[in-house]
Amino acid sequence: MSRIKFLNTYVDNLTMEEAVNKVDELIINKKPSYVVTPNVDHIVKLERDNEFQAVYKEADLILADGMPLIWIAKIKKNPIKEKVSGSDLFPEVCKLAAKKGYKIFILGAAEGVAAKAAENLEAKYMGLNVVGTYSPSYGFENKKNEIEKIVSMINMVKPDILAVGLGAPKQEKFLYKYRDKLNVPVSLAIGASIDFEAGNVSRAPEWMQKSGLEWSYRLFKEPKRMFKRYLVNDMKIFKLIFKY
Repeated sequence: MSRIKFLNTYVDNLTMEEAVNKVDELIINKKPSYVVTPNVDHIVKLERDNEFQAVYKEADLILADGMPLIWIAKIKKNPIKEKVSGSDLFPEVCKLAAKKGYKIFILGAAEGVAAKAAENLEAKYMGLNVVGTYSPSYGFENKKNEIEKIVSMINMVKPDILAVGLGAPKQEKFLYKYRDKLNVPVSLAIGASIDFEAGNVSRAPEWMQKSGLEWSYRLFKEPKRMFKRYLVNDMKIFKLIFKY
């Protein structure tokens, strides 16, 4: 088994190619499953959030998102093969879907953003079939009617892949809570990927992604939103490195 211990959770020690093959297997298997991509922020949240811990226990695939996790694993002498972030995995899964005729549904981001992302992705990957998109209202997770509407909207078009970008831990908890009702072979928690694919948020240059500086680019671009996460909350990771 590829799963290895990492601080307060486990990670599937896979390369990007192996991860995409695993997603393909999950689709073929047809049993509702979901994929999470832990980063520093997730690890910090996992320490105190019991529901988030339950989400991780049931996840079918846990992929290391972010260079800091790779560095920590190396320090702990339990190296992780490769960074497999949600934003890198999603386009690869779209490529797989285009090739194999899998249907995709995109849920999340602001009004109209998911539809724009779908349009861009269909232009980029010949034959890709995005069967639906929806941008839920703020606080939808507490609105029973909207949850029911989302579930029936997705089930009506029967996607093979559900891509959800609602921010962590909201997106992961949604997938965990409703996976049996949704009945989708594989669901991905993809964070800001919908915004990236729609082109309304630019992603850090590749050299910054590879050198682990993507967070500083995002902080520079969205200081108000990212300050507390990166410079306050995520610093708690140092305590956890020593604890485990």
